[in-house]
Amino acid sequence: MDIFKFKQFDVDQTGCAMKVNTDGVLLGALIEADNPKSIIDIGTGTGVIALMLAQRFANARIDAVEIDRDAAEMAGQNFSNAQYHSRLTMHFNAFEDFFDKHKGNKYDLIVSNPPFFLDSLISSNNKKNLARHTDGAFFERLLGCIFNGLNDVGTCQLIVPIVTAAVIKDFLPKHQLYLHKVFSIKSFVNSVPHREIIIIGKDQKQIAQKSFVIYDAPKVYSAAYRAALKDFLTIF
Repeated sequence: MDIFKFKQFDVDQTGCAMKVNTDGVLLGALIEADNPKSIIDIGTGTGVIALMLAQRFANARIDAVEIDRDAAEMAGQNFSNAQYHSRLTMHFNAFEDFFDKHKGNKYDLIVSNPPFFLDSLISSNNKKNLARHTDGAFFERLLGCIFNGLNDVGTCQLIVPIVTAAVIKDFLPKHQLYLHKVFSIKSFVNSVPHREIIIIGKDQKQIAQKSFVIYDAPKVYSAAYRAALKDFLTIF
């Protein structure tokens, strides 16, 4: 078994192509929302982001969608083992099929750590291809579902590489969505950002910018990182 232990729950990641990683836990910790009641995690993988949000938002009911059968089964088991199990529902589906079947669902918060390699070399591991590789058409479909699935004041929050974030931003006007905020994620204070958390919604706002630094020095986490993850990671 391959189990990642958090302070309030465990994540069994046996057989999952994408393990618990910095991107996922950062998104789970940094998501900005005011007491959301309805959340959907698209491409939940092991279920770690959904579990973190269940811990953070006690009044939220959370749907989690995953297209890989092994990951969906493992996430479902992780949900069943968590103290928040009654508020978590696993759906083995492509996100397009899920939204097509649940047209009336409107969410306060949509989150995703989506496949992120655009036009990259394809891995020989099919599970990793499914979990990590995509193209621009994927994000077109995703944004269409986000527009249909968000309520009028809800937000969608994604963590993606810089190049992917630029592609998504270019697609937003076509889908009547607007950029609200950008977190630029950097390894060190003088590093070039390597990820962005982008917050989008249906209403137009002045775009806010914020930087987040993971390390003060090699293997030394920043105060901001420790503060964000102190309720989750056992090392803090």
